[in-house]
Amino acid sequence: MPLDDDSLSPIFAALADPTRRAILARLTQGEAPVSELARPFDMSAPAISRHLRVLADAGLIEREVNARWRICHLRPGPLRDAYSWLETYRRYWEDNLDRLVAFVEQAQSDTDVTSKQGNKP
Repeated sequence: MPLDDDSLSPIFAALADPTRRAILARLTQGEAPVSELARPFDMSAPAISRHLRVLADAGLIEREVNARWRICHLRPGPLRDAYSWLETYRRYWEDNLDRLVAFVEQAQSDTDVTSKQGNKP
């Protein structure tokens, strides 16, 4: 993904809200009508519609009208993009932690050798 492409901002903004994350979690089980997605939340239909619009604008869901039902589907592509971006930083921190562990182990080993040498008659 090019650095000048800011497609991640709407994705992370959409994921910042716990209601939207809960909706996405439900959609991992399969498509669902808006009424089912709204059921667990104590909020108005317009509020749910705003959450769904944010998710759709970020590309995380797709909405379709099927007869009298509005059905939502998960679109995994943008989540893969966000995961790929985060994966770079995960590897970076794991590498840093591996170097820290090696440093601490070496320092402990050096301390053990020094203390043993100091105890010799």
